[in-house]
Amino acid sequence: MYQKILLATDGSEHSKRAAENAFHIAQCSSGSQLEVVYVVGADKAKSDVLNNWNSVDLNDSRKEQLGEAERLSKETGIDYQVKVLHGDPGPSIVDYANKNNFDVVILGSRGLNGLQEFVLGSVSHKVAKRANCPVLIVK
Repeated sequence: MYQKILLATDGSEHSKRAAENAFHIAQCSSGSQLEVVYVVGADKAKSDVLNNWNSVDLNDSRKEQLGEAERLSKETGIDYQVKVLHGDPGPSIVDYANKNNFDVVILGSRGLNGLQEFVLGSVSHKVAKRANCPVLIVK
């Protein structure tokens, strides 16, 4: 059904549940491709560099965000590609999804920064409004 699946993750509990759904959906369609995106905002990039000045620590920090995808990949036997995007998460995910013709975008309903979401609107809401394909928002 869905051949090209985009999973947006930030390491939050909701995105971990989204990852479970993405890998399950990928298992249901033979030949499906799963791509995992992680968006690094300018403010996040600065704090990552300041808090993890050693590049090895920085890479380890980002790998932790993708840990659930790695675990699920091993469990299910589904391969995936990782793409790190830079910018504001909502518009970056929408732009990437629309330019690459994904069949579905899967993401968690809430991310790591609850206050920002409350004030500015959630990333999932922005993606659902602007993506050209179906969007699965996982609670």
